[in-house]
Amino acid sequence: MANDFNKEERVAFEQILEGFQDAEVMARNCSKYNTSDVMMERAQDTIWRPQPYIMNSFDGQDQTGNFNDKTQLAVPASINIEKSVPWALTATELRDALQEGRLGDGAKQKLASDINVAILNIASMQGSLVVPISTAATGFDDVALVEAIMNEQGVPDWDRYLALSTRDYNGMAGNLAERQTLNAKALSAYERAFVGRIASFDTFKLDYAKAIAAAAGGAITLSTVTAAANYHVPAAISTSPTTSERLNVDNRFQNLTVTATANVVAGDAFTVANVNAVHQITKEDTGQLKTFRVVEVVSGTVLKITPPMITAQGASEAEVQYQNCVVNTESATAAVTWLNIASGRINPFWQKDAIEILPGKYAMPENAGAAIMRGKTDSGLEVCMSKQYDINTMKTFYRLDTRFGVVNKAPEMSGILLFSQT
Repeated sequence: MANDFNKEERVAFEQILEGFQDAEVMARNCSKYNTSDVMMERAQDTIWRPQPYIMNSFDGQDQTGNFNDKTQLAVPASINIEKSVPWALTATELRDALQEGRLGDGAKQKLASDINVAILNIASMQGSLVVPISTAATGFDDVALVEAIMNEQGVPDWDRYLALSTRDYNGMAGNLAERQTLNAKALSAYERAFVGRIASFDTFKLDYAKAIAAAAGGAITLSTVTAAANYHVPAAISTSPTTSERLNVDNRFQNLTVTATANVVAGDAFTVANVNAVHQITKEDTGQLKTFRVVEVVSGTVLKITPPMITAQGASEAEVQYQNCVVNTESATAAVTWLNIASGRINPFWQKDAIEILPGKYAMPENAGAAIMRGKTDSGLEVCMSKQYDINTMKTFYRLDTRFGVVNKAPEMSGILLFSQT
């Protein structure tokens, strides 16, 4: 068959796929959702994924008046990332079999990096739990604060992950290496700069951690008075007042009115005076300020933030059901305090169910003049290798492709750890 793969190329592809799986570290630490190819094509590659219900309980036997409707929240998840590594080899270059293997290794490394970066970007930019620390990374106490903010707000205590920049990771390893009472682990930290599992988190070292700049927004305020209606009311659908069209609502975000947005940028983290986080199940005040992230600067007075400020000030069933913070003292001029006060590297953390990867697929014809090989990684992502010979130039064209989507279903189950915030 024209352009068919020879045995050496098949072996090379199997080795590429194996190495691809080894390098696919972040994808293995996310949940996975498989979709129907036909359905996704008809739905423009977007599917709405449900978020967990949060239910209310009441005292006593007589529950008259408590049989209320419940609101189901969902988030849009799209297969929208397409990565490809193409290359060409001439008829003379193909005499060196190692040349082809080296190029395949490089392609595999780049695609694996693209997947890891996509996951880390979602976790870094949409994670809403923010832990700023004034000093450089020291070790257990830093991660213990991350555990505390998750526990206080009811995040599940299994499958937790923390990805640290190389300098921050090594700072923790240095602290661990000095602990003489932990001989085996201390020796591992000293010899290999290895931290491993700490304070219920599996830790990973990053060589490309995302940067965050110092917040440049001014001394802005917002109103937390009930009448100002700056609180968010969760809704499953929205209905157009003119056409009665019904659309799903993405409740991960809220447009928040503030006094000014000059110099504010996406990624900035902040708290609001007297707005505390609550445990999402019990609704108890944690005593800690709720942290928020800027997703988009909408206008001169409007910021899109995550998570929404669900204070239950409107007292609707949906607000009580999904309340995530409480206003202890209402104010027309509640101060915004920026948390990223110094530039640095973002160290994202998340619970596995928060971030989901959606494997995609290409429908490539097998008999259209190009040889096609497919394989799946452990995380379900498809890798496709294709080859075609050009008789005009005597070049053989190769490409390695993958297609996928990443969604942060629960920004309140993911966040960022920032060091040296002074």
